[in-house]
Amino acid sequence: MRAVIFDGIVLGLGFGLLGVGLTLVYGLGGVLNLAYGQIAVLGAIVVSRMMAGGTPTALAATVGVLAAAGAGILLDLTLMRPVYRQRGEHRTLLGLLLTLGVAFVIGGLLNWRYPLGALYINVSGEPISIAGVAMSAGSVWASAISLGVGAALLLFLGATTFGRGVRSVIQDETGARLVGISPSLVRTVIFALSGALAGLVAVTRSMTAPLTVTAGFDLTISALIVTVVGGLGSVAGAFLAGVLLGIVNTVSAHYVGQYYTSMVLLGAAALTILVRPRGLLGR
Repeated sequence: MRAVIFDGIVLGLGFGLLGVGLTLVYGLGGVLNLAYGQIAVLGAIVVSRMMAGGTPTALAATVGVLAAAGAGILLDLTLMRPVYRQRGEHRTLLGLLLTLGVAFVIGGLLNWRYPLGALYINVSGEPISIAGVAMSAGSVWASAISLGVGAALLLFLGATTFGRGVRSVIQDETGARLVGISPSLVRTVIFALSGALAGLVAVTRSMTAPLTVTAGFDLTISALIVTVVGGLGSVAGAFLAGVLLGIVNTVSAHYVGQYYTSMVLLGAAALTILVRPRGLLGR
């Protein structure tokens, strides 16, 4: 049982980073990026193609993360501009429609060009014992990277001037503009950060299991569930929800089978909405 829970924590840390990338974009502009998972897959395919061409793994992973960040910036500077000129429900609906269209375009192009594309990073090394459970080197590395990035992200948002600017835009966009903060610049940087997190999750997930070209919508759904359970706009809530749902995922897969896991996760999200509509740490 401990091994199953540890596997869930490894998976949950990746879920947490996915949720953070999605919730930051929503908190800043009220837009749910439904192309989020496809951006992660795009980064994974870039890494895979570079590794196939002989590029060292670390360099290929870095380029893949940067490619995903670049896709986020491109999305913000093009299709998101008319979205942010809207207000309220019009902004939300237009953002959903446009990002869903982007998801289909990216997914279709990748499936057409690389129908068998997949990323798997084989991390060599002996299993490492943690609390009496033998963990693969890939799982340990994926967890360490996720924890390190998560800690750096919390420090960035809480202790830097730009991070405080991000939080001020989330809380009051008009007030932030009046004190000299550019919401447009902040949103562009956060779209880049969100894309980079998506690419990073693709890399860490591939250290434990292959990430295929068709995984985009599954990643988006996972990010949406984590965001809802953690609380829209809450970074700490996304991490907490990610770890909890990762454990729920692996435990349910172990006892009732992988086929029912999605239903269990959706049930957990529905229960959270009924008991605490704002999410675990939402305000």
